[in-house]
Amino acid sequence: MNRKTLVLPALAGLLAPVLAACGSTDGAGEGGNPIVVGVASQINATKAAPAPLDPAQAYDVDAWNMLRGTLQTLMRLPRTGTAPVPEAAESCGFRDTQNEQFRCTLRKGLKFSNGDALTARDVKFSFDRMQNINYVNGPVSLLNGIDKVETPNDGEVVFQLKKPDATFPQKLATPAAAIVDSAEYPKNGLYKGFGVVGSGPYTLKAEHTENHITKAVFTKNPEYKGGIKAKNEKIEMRFFKDGPAMERALRKGDIDLMNRGLAPDQIKGLENARDKHIALQEMPGQEIRYLAFNTKDPAVANKAVRQAMAQLVNRSVLVRDVYGYTGDPLYSLVPTGLTGHINSFFTKYANPSVPAARKILQQANITTPVKLTLTYTTNHYGSSTAKEFQTLRSQLNKSKLFDVDIKGVDNWQQFRTDASAGKYTAYGMGWFADLPDADNYIAPFIGKGNFLNSPYRNSKIESQLIPNTRQQTDRNAAADDFKQAQNIFADDVPVLPLWQGKQYVAARDDVTGVEWALNSSSALQIWELGRGVSD
Repeated sequence: MNRKTLVLPALAGLLAPVLAACGSTDGAGEGGNPIVVGVASQINATKAAPAPLDPAQAYDVDAWNMLRGTLQTLMRLPRTGTAPVPEAAESCGFRDTQNEQFRCTLRKGLKFSNGDALTARDVKFSFDRMQNINYVNGPVSLLNGIDKVETPNDGEVVFQLKKPDATFPQKLATPAAAIVDSAEYPKNGLYKGFGVVGSGPYTLKAEHTENHITKAVFTKNPEYKGGIKAKNEKIEMRFFKDGPAMERALRKGDIDLMNRGLAPDQIKGLENARDKHIALQEMPGQEIRYLAFNTKDPAVANKAVRQAMAQLVNRSVLVRDVYGYTGDPLYSLVPTGLTGHINSFFTKYANPSVPAARKILQQANITTPVKLTLTYTTNHYGSSTAKEFQTLRSQLNKSKLFDVDIKGVDNWQQFRTDASAGKYTAYGMGWFADLPDADNYIAPFIGKGNFLNSPYRNSKIESQLIPNTRQQTDRNAAADDFKQAQNIFADDVPVLPLWQGKQYVAARDDVTGVEWALNSSSALQIWELGRGVSD
């Protein structure tokens, strides 16, 4: 996910509940004021991306956080841990030893928020629709392994896979696999605007100004049937232009909780407890940041240019000077803590070195300085992104081997559209994992229909390594193939990993359930939040 906006996440069950409010939590959040969650980004509808809450289009962390509360999936990640559990399904599982046939039995009495019954027909419709629309910046690549979806009866769904895929149950737990109403959503087109018709634990009413959401109200769905037990009656999301504006709202009491978009100085201030009614909880996270390259662009088409950039970038300085140690240097697309991780970029390039970068370029007969532009989005990954790219420019230009300019783009959807269309030479992206597995840090970036729409291809990763890993139900057995893939990325540099972030949740002290607010994919679980008694 880009996330999407992106260390193995802490399993919430291993964390001390440091933010539990005092007093009883019985009935917390019921009948009173809604719990208000701040979001420091915008969800826009544009001409190119007109349906930000349609699962066929939506593929960023903020939109997915909204969809998880309103649309059901057959499976979901539990409060803690990485093994999916049934959600709209009563039971699910592989029905063969090759991990190629997956069968689910639906819960009885499922209904959409408009009163329509949810049947196996709607499940098949949803998956077929995702593949029919095939939206270029959407999450369809997660479901490309499906050969066909069968419905033996109204309560049963069978997925026939093209190849074995041990990660398929986790993919069914993502909003890419959300179930929509076949009578409401168009078969071959997007559900435009900001409406959602789902069967999840909440119904949604979104307020918007022109083309972006300003407020979203989630109301507990009385018809919901699933495994989630909501701790509140109503959640409200309010959207802010940046982290400082969101923090001011938290300190004033206008919002109750926030977890993304905080700048390092804000985190330090919250850690220093300047407000006794607000507490900050730190969790290891699986967010990563990286540079993506259009490998067909003449400026970076020769991999020696990309290798030289990998040789020059000083990740430790980025983490120290830009992010105040709220993240860690990252030397692979697969973050530390996940099975199969290795520091492949550090092994190949070691510490930053101008002489080593110069040698790479000279051996490839590259004329220096290499002129190119680094593009970034100004309002999607936090207010520190501009400083990050200023620092990258400085590091590259000080070598005298590069002549780098930088450009910020305000509109996230336009940024994604233009990046996917190959209009940028190199650009900054983030990734929140769709599922907590090394597969999700490699497979989405490779092959036809990849998340970035990158022209980069590698037949060994695509046809050998990834298929091998997906045959392994025991993910430890897949580690060697993941390591090979990471080493190939370090040599070809289609993307350049920079750093991985920690997760922070700041909340007022009468909010309960904060220790469960993020699951093992760092996804927001709004149903875990309740209202307690403040000191």
